[in-house]
Amino acid sequence: MSLRDDAVLVLKAYVAEAEAQEELRRTYLDHLAAHRDAMWKACGAGHLTASALVVDPKRDRVLLTLHRKLGMWLQMGGHCEPGDATLAAAALREATEESGIPGLALLPGGPVRLDRHPIPAPCHRHLDVQYAALAPSGAVEAISGESLDLRWYAFDEVAEVADASVVRLVESTRERLERVAP
Repeated sequence: MSLRDDAVLVLKAYVAEAEAQEELRRTYLDHLAAHRDAMWKACGAGHLTASALVVDPKRDRVLLTLHRKLGMWLQMGGHCEPGDATLAAAALREATEESGIPGLALLPGGPVRLDRHPIPAPCHRHLDVQYAALAPSGAVEAISGESLDLRWYAFDEVAEVADASVVRLVESTRERLERVAP
């Protein structure tokens, strides 16, 4: 199965909890149907990306990266690569690379949210499939070349440093955490 095929299956199975998320789900599926290269950065019409919000083992803080190119506090994530077998694997790879934390585990239940946002050229538009990942006990973060900084924030502090899309991801992640046993 190709990464594109996996993305179609993931999006077909995604249960949107709000009408806006359902509309995005349909938009993503339409985009995949219209663009054979929709998984790759080279797709000028926009492409799918995979990200993961890293949650500390106590489940009360999240790790954000100060993105080097965008100058914004964001969750870990980015472009899919040819070696990624699934969207979940891409999200986990990106989160591990950007956080420097080995042993991250995605929360069960698939993606937490979808978020479509403009990006400076040459990318133009990301159709981001957003997961959440738990850090293992004793996790120590390490800044990658894509980050200016990494910092843990309590859930309630995120709105002070990040934009609305990250705040929505944190809210959805908190709701997912409440349904997942520790």
